Amino acid sequence: MSAVDDGDRVVVVGGGWAGLAAACELAARGVPVTLIEAAQHVGGRARTIELDGRSVDNGQHLLLGACTSTLKLLATIGVRESDALLRLPLDLSLRRLDGGETIEMSSLYLPAPWHLLAGLLGMRGITLGERLKAISGLPSMLRETPDEQETVDGWLRRHGQSPDLIEGLWEPLCLSILNTPGTRASARLFVTTLQESFMGSREHSDLLVPKVDLGRLLPQPASRFIETTGGDIRLGTRVTHLRADDNRVTGLHLADDTELPAPRVILATPPWITAQLLAEHPQTAAIAQDLAALAYEPICTVYIQYPESVKLGAPLVGVLDATSQWVFDRSYTGHPGLMAVVISGGGPHMDLDNRMLIGEVQAELRRLFPHWPEPLGGWAVREKRATFRAAPGCETLRPAHATALTGLWLAGDYTRTGLPATLEGAIRSGIQAAQTANA
Repeated sequence: MSAVDDGDRVVVVGGGWAGLAAACELAARGVPVTLIEAAQHVGGRARTIELDGRSVDNGQHLLLGACTSTLKLLATIGVRESDALLRLPLDLSLRRLDGGETIEMSSLYLPAPWHLLAGLLGMRGITLGERLKAISGLPSMLRETPDEQETVDGWLRRHGQSPDLIEGLWEPLCLSILNTPGTRASARLFVTTLQESFMGSREHSDLLVPKVDLGRLLPQPASRFIETTGGDIRLGTRVTHLRADDNRVTGLHLADDTELPAPRVILATPPWITAQLLAEHPQTAAIAQDLAALAYEPICTVYIQYPESVKLGAPLVGVLDATSQWVFDRSYTGHPGLMAVVISGGGPHMDLDNRMLIGEVQAELRRLFPHWPEPLGGWAVREKRATFRAAPGCETLRPAHATALTGLWLAGDYTRTGLPATLEGAIRSGIQAAQTANA
């Protein structure tokens, strides 16, 4: 293991996607880097886990073509997009549990934003009058910057979006993007994400469906890249205190009661851990106080295994008026017959134990797809603090990358990236923190 106390070395604390992105960006720039992670694995809240002897992701994730920082990082660490991701046009299908009319929207190969306008015009399941009203108001909606305190639901109603369109299109998109219901989600964050996805290149709205498990998509190749470029990765190493002297970071105190000299540190830990480490220092106490005020939303992923012949017919299908929100066909990721059902945000389902939640999801799939055979098994994965709550005003609580302590920077999807808590936001924050640290 190389020395870690030289002045050029940067220590990255946290091996989630933000920490991996920061470490890879530094390594690519020739900066000596040490990545330390409290767990025995990297990947954080987006990694591969074992369930009854099978490898699955600890949550179903989906990328868009607008995830340019993610695509750039994958290229940097040697992952070819065509090997790891399936690029498809954004075609949405949302089915009603009660058997009502399916809502469908197809993305046409037109320049942005005409592809979105044409997709809305051709929607099925929404009346022509509602579609025309939505199209006429959409350009001005996407050009504005909503008030910081406005909710997504209030913003949509102010622009005359019909209740059917809110329920059948905007609310599912809001939950999938912000992991927060529209009645308590930030319109500003929602609009910013829509602008990146639909107002730039047409390819930005493409679906990027992983062909491999999350571990093989980024954590494993990122780890190899860091180590082959001379970096260190220390697993099972927990930081308990941040050392500073004369307004400058000097090192880290570890759980085994040892000290790690570190004149340059990027904290890429979850916000609640970051808050604990920052609260001890007057220069960063205000940041810690803001982070302690952040609220969180859960994500549940229920895996249902069917015989390998069972297919969804598309990478994903939305569900309305049900506990289930999105059904993903994991055959695209190399797991034939396995369906991943995503439930974003809180709700009554959080009061169910895993057995009851799996049973409820299985019953809903039975109603949606009555021709499918009985499932062979089911598993539930819960991330109770999957994302910060993207509520109005949350931007004032999100810190910048730089801090008042010389030699200390922050990375994580909770930092001030302008995006909600997404994989792209995490990677963007890590890259920006690394660039600031190396400036």
